[in-house]
Amino acid sequence: MTTQIRGLYDRLLPAPRSGGFRMEGYWVWCGSVVKGEDDRFHMFASRWPKHVPMHPGWLVHSEVVRAVSDTPEGPYTFEEIVLPARGAEYWDGRSTHNPHITKHGDTYVLYYMGSTHPLADVMPGEDFGLSDPRCIVARANKRVGLAVSKSVFGPWERRDAPILPTRPGRFDSFLTSNPAPCIHKDGSVLLIYKARQYEGNVHGQMMIGAARADRFDGSYRVVSENPVFPPAQFHLEDPFIWHTGERYELIAKDMDGRICGELHAGIHAYSKDGLTWLLSDSPKAYSRKIKWDDGTETRMGSFERPFILFQDGKPTHLFAATADGEGGFAKASNTWNMVVPIASE
Repeated sequence: MTTQIRGLYDRLLPAPRSGGFRMEGYWVWCGSVVKGEDDRFHMFASRWPKHVPMHPGWLVHSEVVRAVSDTPEGPYTFEEIVLPARGAEYWDGRSTHNPHITKHGDTYVLYYMGSTHPLADVMPGEDFGLSDPRCIVARANKRVGLAVSKSVFGPWERRDAPILPTRPGRFDSFLTSNPAPCIHKDGSVLLIYKARQYEGNVHGQMMIGAARADRFDGSYRVVSENPVFPPAQFHLEDPFIWHTGERYELIAKDMDGRICGELHAGIHAYSKDGLTWLLSDSPKAYSRKIKWDDGTETRMGSFERPFILFQDGKPTHLFAATADGEGGFAKASNTWNMVVPIASE
């Protein structure tokens, strides 16, 4: 990719109300898109049934699915489950989430978060919340994984171990999740990810780390002994990165709004090496306030998990997981993946 994004916030166009991907009876989240060998657009997303609460139901019942559209805007139609549950004995056997699809050469590369636990499924009508043992165990077992395929239709080869295990005594001792890869032309990877550390027998706040691999299908090594965004200054989630040919660029969710001026909106930062990051001159990347193609505006309850589709090296569409309601997962009645076209520079 040779084009860097400047002033992304000012380049966002009205969003199509009929676009994106949603499913009746499911919470839908984490949309990422790639153009397939059929010249259609394939969205890899997370879904989980509405008989569990939106949060933290994803921890125990999420699965990665694929939907398809003739255009980037959609609407996208469900096609298949890509990473189904495969048994508690697997590290990702009970939940797959946070899909990030990309392609290198002739290989589709799917990064994701997986988790497992040895307890019973949550059944319809059963209460489930943050204090449930299934939630506690599943959260502590979150790890970043990788699956590959020569076709966007699969089959997908999953690993029997995560690519980013936790590290005792480090900032990622509790969990790893939210993978944000940048695969370079030579196949090497910079992988930005979310982590939490153990503080006693509970977890601390979210932090952002960096790992590298000589090849996307090789072994990954953490290259940041400390979080790449100092936790005292930055409280971030949901990173997305790319390389312009000159430097790395990053957008991410601002958890408390201190940086971009809006709670749960997005920041924009850049880096030469992927380890030392500086805020862009225009640090606000996106807002929860959406302009629609029918002329109306809505402040979404959520606008998260940003993903940018690049075509011919140009950023053309911003995808995000969104929710209705006044804000906060507990107030959402519906969630889906929406898309916002990006104007050219």
